[in-house]
Amino acid sequence: MLPYLGWKQQCTEVPIVFPPQHQNRRPGYEYLMNPRPISDNPSYIGSGRLKNKVAIVTGGDSGIGRAVAVAFAKEGADLVIPYLDEHQDAAETKRMIHQLGRRCETLAVDLRAEGACSYVVKTTLKTFGKLDILVNNHGVQYHQDSILDISRDQLLDTFHTNIISFFEMIKAALPHLPPGSSIINTTSDTAFSGMANMIDYTATKGAIVSLTRSLSLSLAKQRIRVNAVAPGPTWTPLIPTAFTAEETTTFGTDTPLGRPGQPFELAPAYVLLASDDASAISGQIVFVNMGTIVT
Repeated sequence: MLPYLGWKQQCTEVPIVFPPQHQNRRPGYEYLMNPRPISDNPSYIGSGRLKNKVAIVTGGDSGIGRAVAVAFAKEGADLVIPYLDEHQDAAETKRMIHQLGRRCETLAVDLRAEGACSYVVKTTLKTFGKLDILVNNHGVQYHQDSILDISRDQLLDTFHTNIISFFEMIKAALPHLPPGSSIINTTSDTAFSGMANMIDYTATKGAIVSLTRSLSLSLAKQRIRVNAVAPGPTWTPLIPTAFTAEETTTFGTDTPLGRPGQPFELAPAYVLLASDDASAISGQIVFVNMGTIVT
């Protein structure tokens, strides 16, 4: 087994194998992970592509959401980050954004609760006076060997977290999104390939694909673009909560590139879709999945 490598080596050395680890409580906590996910590429220099834009990035406290928030800040955006209860992770993300010279509001809120999404949008407007970008990124996953093992409570939690709250965030944000704004949803390549032990999770990710495509058609005349990013295996706090300690040691090594992705590697896709450079891109799914061919 090869040891964990720094971000520069990681892009060329495979595979990367992680120490065994598991977290019993969902959502996972990034500060407890070993090694920590890589959220920032120090060689990435912003060019003002999101200058003075305001973005909501749900689940931006850690993982892919943190990397997206940091990249957005580098491009000149101010951030609102709703998160559940990962207070230490959220505070670290906020510090990173402030160090980049941008403003950040973190909101501890359960997006499954009635009125929570409206609260996030109202707070955004009160704090920054506008909203330009919505990134629906939060999610939960459970591993079950059989559909017979998926309880009603788990099923409702997965769907309420992964897709119903996406609808609610969009409904709350839409009246305040101007022409030229962008909605970006995080789906998964498992929506296309399936995964035998994450049936409810993959079902919600398939729903996100359909939501993205249908909503893009619905909002085209308003000049609001809707796209999605489909990650493959990525080292985030979801992994030690959903996988066994032993499974984490080989996580992502079965991809064509022989390793999982790191959050910073997905962030540029979100930057592109949020920026005016993607003015002709809507209703599309961008795969960042370590070389896996998806049909």
